[in-house]
Amino acid sequence: MSVPVLILVTRPLDDESEGSTDARPAPFSQADPALPHLSVLDLGATRGDGVFETVMVAKGAAPAIDAHLDRFAASAKLLDLPEPSRAVWRAAFDAAVAAHPLVDLLAVKLVLTRGIEGQDAPTGWILAQPGRDFSRERVEGVRVVTLDRGYRHDVAATSPWLLQGAKTLSYAVNTAAIREAKRRGADDVIFTSSDGFVLEAPTASVLLREGDRFTTPSAELGILPGTTQRRAFALLEELGYETGAVRLRSSELGRADALWLVSSIRRAVPVVELDGVAKAVDRELTARLNEYLGEH
Repeated sequence: MSVPVLILVTRPLDDESEGSTDARPAPFSQADPALPHLSVLDLGATRGDGVFETVMVAKGAAPAIDAHLDRFAASAKLLDLPEPSRAVWRAAFDAAVAAHPLVDLLAVKLVLTRGIEGQDAPTGWILAQPGRDFSRERVEGVRVVTLDRGYRHDVAATSPWLLQGAKTLSYAVNTAAIREAKRRGADDVIFTSSDGFVLEAPTASVLLREGDRFTTPSAELGILPGTTQRRAFALLEELGYETGAVRLRSSELGRADALWLVSSIRRAVPVVELDGVAKAVDRELTARLNEYLGEH
């Protein structure tokens, strides 16, 4: 098994003097992942006060890196974190990929925290390691239950301090939802709003098919804009399908001809059962989606 590659991002923020020739240390460096690096006082560890992105690298290529860096910066802005330097993080990402032995699928995680309270110095790092093999789920699909997320569909507008739409380190609710799904005999979850709109899965976007039209819940509902969902729509549009990001009522999940959960590492996973009711699976289209997402 290959050893993960750890890059410490020591100057993670935008800096007008980045191009100067002073004697400051390099903005990032490779470190031993087996040694301790994160303070127990870091707010990322003690409060989950930070943001992250996980980027798929397939055979050395990262087709969605720019979209992930865009979302990384947007999440930081929602948390009132300083703006991460795109040039530094892109260079550090490239260094992590180059330092890791070539594998079919590499998962590269970018993390930015608020740092140690009172020091006004964010903490940043990148960890690259082989991605989990989801080939079985892509073929066999997953059983899904719907769970109420506990807020209205317009919470991002009415209560922006709840940080909906940011990819934060606070994942306790998401992992609790997965455990609840397993207690109900399912594998995963589709969250719905308290007033009956489809949101997202804990770690994926939701795709619905009705005839020749594919839809996904709109990001205006306070959910993460899906980088993989966008690439899936690109292929579907090439194939002649209509696509749209819209408000979807929970009842539309049951009426849909087919459902998928899509994310960077898993790619497109078909839903074979929704709340105990079997769903049809388009295996040919699923295979085509996954081939495209793995290459583009």
